[in-house]
Amino acid sequence: IRDSDNTGNSTDLLLDYTSKEIENKFRFENTLALKNNYKLNLGVGFEDVKYKNTTFQKIANSAGVSEVDFSSELSMLKYNVFGQLSKRYFNYKLGASFGFRMDGVNYNNEMSNPLNQFSPRVSLSYKLSDKLNLNASSGIYYQLPAYTIMGYRNSLNELVNKNNGLKFIEATHYVSGLEYNSNSTSKISIEGFYKRYKNYPFYIRDQISLANLGSDFGVIGNEEVSSTSKGRAYGFEFLVQKKSYSGFYYLLSYTFVKSEFQDTSNNYIPSSWDNRHLLTITGGKKLNKNWEIGGKFRLVGGQPYTPYDFEVSSIITNYDVSNSGILDYSKLNTERFKTYHQLDIRVDKTWYWKKLSLNFY
Repeated sequence: IRDSDNTGNSTDLLLDYTSKEIENKFRFENTLALKNNYKLNLGVGFEDVKYKNTTFQKIANSAGVSEVDFSSELSMLKYNVFGQLSKRYFNYKLGASFGFRMDGVNYNNEMSNPLNQFSPRVSLSYKLSDKLNLNASSGIYYQLPAYTIMGYRNSLNELVNKNNGLKFIEATHYVSGLEYNSNSTSKISIEGFYKRYKNYPFYIRDQISLANLGSDFGVIGNEEVSSTSKGRAYGFEFLVQKKSYSGFYYLLSYTFVKSEFQDTSNNYIPSSWDNRHLLTITGGKKLNKNWEIGGKFRLVGGQPYTPYDFEVSSIITNYDVSNSGILDYSKLNTERFKTYHQLDIRVDKTWYWKKLSLNFY
């Protein structure tokens, strides 16, 4: 990608990025039926990872224009072990499952010890009646940061984030709810959840969490980070599902969620995923002669966004690099887009033959 002059000279280059990821995976898993109706599942996994990255990028922000220029190669071994023990109690009214998982990767001392990523999980389901179940679960989950973060090098060819003590991202989940099955084709459920995040990558240059960068196109992670960002998400989900032998079906799902991460003052502010309201209604009817008509309606609450810094954006040298406005991170996610909605309608016709079928929609 070159600047607006596009002369072909090396001085007008804005972005030159090449990366390659290769993963070879091995997984062994075994399930055993034990005495007294216990079921045990055990397994191990290994991944051989090779990552290459060559990056040249000009960046414009409130501090001016800077350059990222490095090449990096990584070879890593990822490994994990997991297990789960489950059984039903009290004449099959209570179902209980207890499990764990441990992950490691030979990247740095923090990540290489799988005990640092010990993940216990528990899940319970109690049959209150023939049609009503009470469900609850909790667990800790770990996720490896992006390879772009792990492979970033400075001008001295040092793996900056390896030396910064980069950690696995940690998420602790608490979920509980009721599920009502009036018959084999209908289900109504309501579920509340709370999720807590630790060790999220925090970008040193812009002083913001990865969770607040949004989902715009770009190269994410080619810079120094610290595993210090904290966040939370909480809310509830309501689901109604119906299938009919007469060919009519529908599904309604509504989720209210608040997603927040800490800013530089440790105050919780809306993350880039804080849409608040998520509504989906899907339905349809199967007709005679293999015709079907259906529709899907989606409503999504407005996504938070960060406004532009007009003074910095108006500097021509900054605009020549960014080709757009420069965000004012002192007003991080203080604005919000309008609510979005969309309706899709679809008509299907299917023809069946002995060895062939054709679907037109």
